[in-house]
Order: sequence, then structure tokens, then C-alpha cells
Amino acid sequence: MKVVHVNAEAQRNACLARLCAEVYGQEAGLTPLVVFTGTCSVFFPQEAARLFAAVDRQGKPQALALLVLDEEGEGMTVTHACALDQADAPQRLISELTLKAPLRVEVDNAEREAFYQKSGIKRWFGGVDGKRIGLGARHPAKSIRELAPTLVLDEALILRRFKHDPKAFETAKQAFLKGLNDFPQSL
Repeated sequence: MKVVHVNAEAQRNACLARLCAEVYGQEAGLTPLVVFTGTCSVFFPQEAARLFAAVDRQGKPQALALLVLDEEGEGMTVTHACALDQADAPQRLISELTLKAPLRVEVDNAEREAFYQKSGIKRWFGGVDGKRIGLGARHPAKSIRELAPTLVLDEALILRRFKHDPKAFETAKQAFLKGLNDFPQSL
């Protein structure tokens, strides 16, 4: 298995649509569409997010992960990750990314923390509201006080736009559905 930075716009959008659908599921309302739209229209153009895939020998995607920069541009937080075929593929993907990127993760349960520990995230700090923050070896922060906030989308603004601009909503929905339909068999 190897890690691929999904950078070509059509493939990136298709993989992001699939990632959002996998992470949020069918009962998530507009959340997958909002995250997809905001990431495509804000984060990707500003190079504030990267999408990575773990692929098999034939290039077939096995897992996907979205990394978003922090406000200082020094670290990258895993905001979304999913398995597509092999159950262990996300762990192998995160393990590879841990070796190459200044990775940060935030978890709210012991199971997720154990997953990331097995993936190579070794430094842990207590966060807000019982969350735990893990840092990979390449992350420059030495303490929790040195961590810059991760960039976030203004989801409420995107939802207001959808509500007040039906054409924008329809355009975003069609782009999301096109991404799902065009999910690549190989990268």
C-alpha cells in the first residue's frame, strides 16, 4: 500500500465527496454537503487542506484522510478519515502520514486514542471538554500552549447561503453527487 496526495481537482472532489459520505453517513442531513462545499470552495483554493489516499498495488483507493492546516500553517489536523475496502487501511494511511507531516489529531474517546497511538501518534495532551490532542513526531509544538487552532469552516454561513440562494444549493448538491458518481477506481 502507498500513500497518494490527491491533487487533481476532479479526483480530489470525487474523493472528498466519498470521504464526507463515508464519515457522516446517509442520516447526516446537510453536513456532508456543507463540509464538501466549504472544503472545495475555501480550503482547497487557499491550499489550507490536503486530501490523501492509501492505494493498493493497482492504485485502488483503500482509505482517505483530509488534513487541515492550523492558523499558523505549522501543523495539520486529521479532520476526517475513513476506510473504503480494508479495515486496517486508515491506520496504515495515518501511520505513513505521521512519518511525513506535522500531524495533529483530536479525539474524544479511548478507542480513537488507541487507534492513533497504534498509528504512530505518541505525544498526548488533555484538551478542552475531555478531548485528547495527539501530535506526531514531526509536529513542532512542545506543549499544548504552543498549538495554534485548526482552521475551521463557517458552516452556518454556508447553510445560510444554501437557504437564501437555491441556485448555489443546487450547484453544490450536483457537484457533490457528481463526485460520488465519479469516484475513481484507481489513483
